[in-house]
Amino acid sequence: MNPRPLPRLFLLLALVLAPVLAFAADDAFDAVRRADDARVAATLAADRAGLERTLSDDLHYVHASGKTDTKASYIQSFVSHATIYDTSTYPERKFQSAGPGVVLMTGRSLIHSRTGGGIDHDLKFLAVWREENGVWRLLAWQSSERAPAASGAKGK
Repeated sequence: MNPRPLPRLFLLLALVLAPVLAFAADDAFDAVRRADDARVAATLAADRAGLERTLSDDLHYVHASGKTDTKASYIQSFVSHATIYDTSTYPERKFQSAGPGVVLMTGRSLIHSRTGGGIDHDLKFLAVWREENGVWRLLAWQSSERAPAASGAKGK
């Protein structure tokens, strides 16, 4: 028996499936981008129904301050106006597949919060999105304030 056909078969399958898998990942990234845009809009509007749709029931949201929210406490903080975001933008937002039905979103977020007398946040973040019954929902968020560049510091 010739051992060569099996590696060729794997190579052929890889060549055929690579574009299909890349297309599927692009579709997932587009879907997560849309879901995140909807989440941000719902957050800015303090829209309970919008937040309910875009947040996982298993949400673990860690703010840059270290405060941790569940889905219920996160939603309540916005609909009660205990927390108010005036703006939220992304100078940088990247997506990466972490496995079937899981997408990591990383980047930088600029948020102006009216809470506490008006605070501008420049955040680096990691968000985990999970597909739940065909709907992409935010499962986890971890952010930290971006440290200002030290004067005279050399980049690494």
